[in-house]
Amino acid sequence: MRLVSGKADVRVPRLVGLMAVDAYETARVQGLSLHASDRPDLRAAVVDHVVRQYPRPGAQVPPESTVYVWFDFGEGEGGGGIREPRVPWPPLGGLRRELAEPGVPEPGAPEPGVPEPGAPPPRRAVLSPP
Repeated sequence: MRLVSGKADVRVPRLVGLMAVDAYETARVQGLSLHASDRPDLRAAVVDHVVRQYPRPGAQVPPESTVYVWFDFGEGEGGGGIREPRVPWPPLGGLRRELAEPGVPEPGAPEPGVPEPGAPPPRRAVLSPP
């Protein structure tokens, strides 16, 4: 059974990506309250950015409902982690070296069709009758 009030439902705004102060004001204008379990004092989290919210943007909720927001992904979620410096360094080559013109063999490259010394013989498929 759903209780019906005289007020129309409110559409939840998109808060992800907003700073805490902007998310708070956006929710307040819509008649919603904001709760952040990872920031007990929401007013002190002025420059933190919202990374998750519940209910999702666009959901219809009763007026004066609470929208839950998070400012941190938490352990093992999201984020890219530390990426630099990369050790060991990537192998040389790739974009660092210039490739020869097409059709001109590189110096020291084996000729096509000639196996390198010590290379195993090429494998051939053997078909057996059914």
